[in-house]
Amino acid sequence: MGTGWPYWGLLGFLFGSMLDGMQTSQYEWRPPIGDRTGEHPYDGSGRQSTTRTQPGDFTISLMVLAAAVMKADNRVLKSELEFVKNFLRSQFPDEVARQSLLILREMLEKDFDLAAVSQQVGRYMDYSSKLQLLHFLFGISQADGFTHDLEIEVIRTIANFMGIRTNDFESIKAMFVKDNFNNYKILEITPEATDDEVKKAYRKMAVKYHPDKVEHLGQDIKEAAKKKFQDLSAAYEAIKKERGMN
Repeated sequence: MGTGWPYWGLLGFLFGSMLDGMQTSQYEWRPPIGDRTGEHPYDGSGRQSTTRTQPGDFTISLMVLAAAVMKADNRVLKSELEFVKNFLRSQFPDEVARQSLLILREMLEKDFDLAAVSQQVGRYMDYSSKLQLLHFLFGISQADGFTHDLEIEVIRTIANFMGIRTNDFESIKAMFVKDNFNNYKILEITPEATDDEVKKAYRKMAVKYHPDKVEHLGQDIKEAAKKKFQDLSAAYEAIKKERGMN
């Protein structure tokens, strides 16, 4: 697979490899030619489907982009593989998780067009799902307890191609990469904001990151979103305490 390999071919390879090893009916992925609710988002027609992102789509996209993050600093750590393995095992039956991990290992040995992959993911995944995907990529980068600058830049590149707004990227980054203004970055404001602006920012972010936004992606994804929502609330409470706000 060269760097210009079409994304449709990449998805076909990934899905085909997953289906080859499935021996269980607990998880079923239907070929991307339409389903009972309408066209599948990856139907290859060039048109964006109105069908919502499904758990399988999210996980496959994560594996493709995860490989780029894991290779960013020119080394793939056992802790990173364990992070992805644990995620897959929590999402799928054992055999499906095993097959998915094999696909990830294959991607770690190959080159692919990161821009094309990211743009296709951005085109067919709803915004709340893209934010959750970004959250998991940062989780992978921090699996060893340290987020490398090169990993941050790869995630930033993915975010840009997916159409993530800068303030959303910085907010999620601040949940993993700490600095003196971290709590304010999470709320997408500056320390100069008034108390009223702090309250308004929190209400806005609480709506944006509510776990119900990604409920359609499955329970494990929703739990991760719940953790992010808790981080948001913790940042707000810290600012309130610092300022003596009611």
